[in-house]
Amino acid sequence: MEPTLDENNPQAPLEPLADPPVAESRTTHALAPAWHTIVLILIVAAISIAGSVRVAQPQPVHNRYATYAATGGMELLMLAWVAWGLRMRRVPLRTLFGHLPSGARAFFADFGVALVFWLGALFVLGTLGMMWSGIETLVTHGAVPWHAGGAPLTPARSEASRALMQVAPSNLREGAAWALLCLLVGIVEESVFRGYFQGQFTAWARGNVAAGVAFSALLFGAAHGYQGLRSIVLLVVFGALFSLLSLFRRSLRPCIFAHAWHDLIAGIALGIMRLHHLL
Repeated sequence: MEPTLDENNPQAPLEPLADPPVAESRTTHALAPAWHTIVLILIVAAISIAGSVRVAQPQPVHNRYATYAATGGMELLMLAWVAWGLRMRRVPLRTLFGHLPSGARAFFADFGVALVFWLGALFVLGTLGMMWSGIETLVTHGAVPWHAGGAPLTPARSEASRALMQVAPSNLREGAAWALLCLLVGIVEESVFRGYFQGQFTAWARGNVAAGVAFSALLFGAAHGYQGLRSIVLLVVFGALFSLLSLFRRSLRPCIFAHAWHDLIAGIALGIMRLHHLL
């Protein structure tokens, strides 16, 4: 902090200038060393590629609890890597989450905002999905088989759906474990993509928030490469919408809510579809 002089009274004691708000400093100062971010990008790419290989060669899941535990462990390791990078620049991990006011009123306000956001995002993604399906059908010049969800079931999407369906919960115990995993994934992925990557890319772009949103959204979509090109594009849009929500609320809490229950509902829906042989 630098001292400032009182022009009306030169003999007055010097007072330090206040430090800039954390939200402002995050847009101009890198959160971690560049090499640290590059390594994390490579880790995300490796996870995506491994998922793609797993989808191409599907194996039956014999123990969903072990699968959930392995996924949760991987998420925690990714968060630990981010925390280490922030520590090297003396940036508290909590700064990634933005403004987190206490109290039930603020909590439920974020919950309500997340619900409205999620419903609006589903409408946007659903519209884009139908447009993609129509264009895909025109390009292939043929009828595409449809399934109960109302979207064309191409071979790639069929394999991805089956792979996801294998890990979907099938009973109440697995449902509870799945809910805990979804909460963990919501916290970790929002702090990594909307907190760390968005802040880091914005800083690299000299405070250009649009660049931070764009690059973090592209990376978020690419991280789900195992779901196919269509899902990647939709998830890029989804990631950009999450970024806009985080900027609007100056907080990751509503993003975490929407992310967690989106995954939770998707898993439960897939489990029900598997139970009734709808896919």
